Amino acid sequence: MTGSLVVAAYRDGRRVKGMTLDFLPTREAFHVQIEEGDMVEVLVRELKSVFFVRDLAGDRENRSRGNFDPSATLSGRRIRVVYFDGEELVGTTQGYSAERHGFFVAPADKKSNNQRIFVVASAATQIHLL
Repeated sequence: MTGSLVVAAYRDGRRVKGMTLDFLPTREAFHVQIEEGDMVEVLVRELKSVFFVRDLAGDRENRSRGNFDPSATLSGRRIRVVYFDGEELVGTTQGYSAERHGFFVAPADKKSNNQRIFVVASAATQIHLL
């Protein structure tokens, strides 16, 4: 069974990095095996987002501002999310619904270390379909 590399971003600024085997967007919690080998339970209500990443180290060289590549073919609706702390996320979504507690966004920057991001809707102050 293959897991997903994730970075769980808490509302208070903490980050938990590792691998998950049991994340589901409808669950209230999931588990992350951190690099030290310990298993950590993550409560979704405490998070801003869950970043599904290519590499846990990230890509510090990529300074993208989240602009869409005009030549790229897009799948889904363009969306801009503004979190309670002012951070912004721009990408596309196929599953946004105001009734759900969260939804996935594919980043606008295809070179991003983030493959997809699960946005916890209650952590956003603005959600705009573009």
